[in-house]
Amino acid sequence: MSETLKYGNISSKEAIELEEKYGAHNYHPLPVVLAKGEGVYVWDPEGKRYYDLLSAYSAVNQGHCHPKIIKALIEQATTLNLTSRAFFNNKLGEYEKYITEYFGYDMVLPMNTGAEGVETAMKLARKWAYNVKGVEKDSAIIIFAQNNFHGRTLAIVSASNDPDGYDGYGPFLPGIVTVPYNDSKALGEYLAKHGKNVAAFIVEPIQGEAGVVVPDDGYLKACFDVCKQYNVLFIADEIQTGLARTGKLLACEYDNVRPDILILGKALAAGVIPVSAVLADRDIMLTIKPGQHGSTYGGYPMACVVAKAALEVLKEEKLAERAYELGEFFREELRAIDHPMLKTVRGRGLLNAIVVEPKDGVEAWDVCIMLMEKGVLCKPTHRHIIRLAPPLVITKEQLKEVADIIASVFNSL
Repeated sequence: MSETLKYGNISSKEAIELEEKYGAHNYHPLPVVLAKGEGVYVWDPEGKRYYDLLSAYSAVNQGHCHPKIIKALIEQATTLNLTSRAFFNNKLGEYEKYITEYFGYDMVLPMNTGAEGVETAMKLARKWAYNVKGVEKDSAIIIFAQNNFHGRTLAIVSASNDPDGYDGYGPFLPGIVTVPYNDSKALGEYLAKHGKNVAAFIVEPIQGEAGVVVPDDGYLKACFDVCKQYNVLFIADEIQTGLARTGKLLACEYDNVRPDILILGKALAAGVIPVSAVLADRDIMLTIKPGQHGSTYGGYPMACVVAKAALEVLKEEKLAERAYELGEFFREELRAIDHPMLKTVRGRGLLNAIVVEPKDGVEAWDVCIMLMEKGVLCKPTHRHIIRLAPPLVITKEQLKEVADIIASVFNSL
């Protein structure tokens, strides 16, 4: 082996070759291999250090390998891992009490991945529509916002209008409708015509994968109000926007909205293991009876202790407050970069994006490659947008260094 390795036992080149040969080609990663993480930094096998400006799509809000969360994982891993829900375990009830009181809901349904959380919310909404609202059997409609991203399952891509998400996967789930995002009037118009059959409206408070699209102030509240008018559940997908990322515990708080159903994931377990949760009050949650929904790993002991520790870290380290303050600073620094390719900077808290104006064949991907070479990792979405979402434990000084690196890359173009 020609190169000296600092972490792991294979080089970056070998790792990439193995993935290309043996793994499905359903991702297009940047050509960097990560072997170690701590706080806001990650390292490749050869020891080069990078700033992580993606946070595993906001799953690592608490920073890589947070000591408190890793300690909780290790202690539980050496005691009891998995029981399934065929039995009670001594960690689930404690976690359920903690998370429901934390967010102010009666009950929680624990799952694993974000997509499972969305699927669970969809099933809950349909059950509620038939059992409580009185919608005729097999007639329930769920409304989504256009340009959404809620996951990759067949039910969810049935609501997608991104060809990469849905092309070649039909036929799609019936009872799915989309309306324009950031347009409460369009939602109201649809409900005025079809509201009696509508179970729920599912929305991201900020559309992450679409390019950190921040709606107008009052949009979520207007949607919530019109849902109440037609007895429709308002469901917030806060998998990416929740858990302090946008400068508040939940992004819905910017409009003072309490969703009927709240979906959480990603940073709920700080990137340690997959944990998601669906929160609702009893009149909604208890429409699903024993045997009608579940998961072998949903609510398993390790997930419970890790998620509880992850939530405790958010409060103890005041990460929402940090994200709000540092987000304001970071956007100011980015907006000070004067370059014709840097078209717009937008975001809330530490969920931000740069909109790039492609020029002379240079697109967002090329900018990300140049940033990678200078020690900053981020990823483009939709070819012209770069998402910037560092771990919330980042400091002002570190953000200043990142902003200076981004400025140097644009100034070199």
